[in-house]
Amino acid sequence: MSCRKTVLLVEDNSRDADLTRRSLARSRSLSEVIVVADGEEALDYLRGEGAYRDQRQADVPTVILLDLKLPKLSGLDFLRVIRADRRFCRLPVVIITGSQEEQDILAGYHLGVNSYVRKPLDFKEFQAAIESVGSYWLFVNEPDPSLSFSQ
Repeated sequence: MSCRKTVLLVEDNSRDADLTRRSLARSRSLSEVIVVADGEEALDYLRGEGAYRDQRQADVPTVILLDLKLPKLSGLDFLRVIRADRRFCRLPVVIITGSQEEQDILAGYHLGVNSYVRKPLDFKEFQAAIESVGSYWLFVNEPDPSLSFSQ
């Protein structure tokens, strides 16, 4: 696996996407944050289809940050699809959402999410939460060395 760190941020709210990107940049320098607006576009990215047909094969994300309430394909449906695909089933996924519904938390963990984080409403708390998530998944956690698009 490449040393390159890539975050796939699946977020349809441009304000939250921008805040997340800036918060990740503050935690440490990253090579790349890919922002997609829905679950279908996220699948295109992972599969190298559509607008992502020419992406490098090594661009497997280090972690996927996933909102739940998305157009086209919801976060939970996206999670269901990738957990059923042997190429992507072990990719780390962190749900970052405003949902406080217990059923969403239970469904996320039932489908194999690695972590569930509620988006704080306060800007500084939001920033601190994203910095913590980024620091852990990008610099503390040891990724699965077998993850690759070429499987």
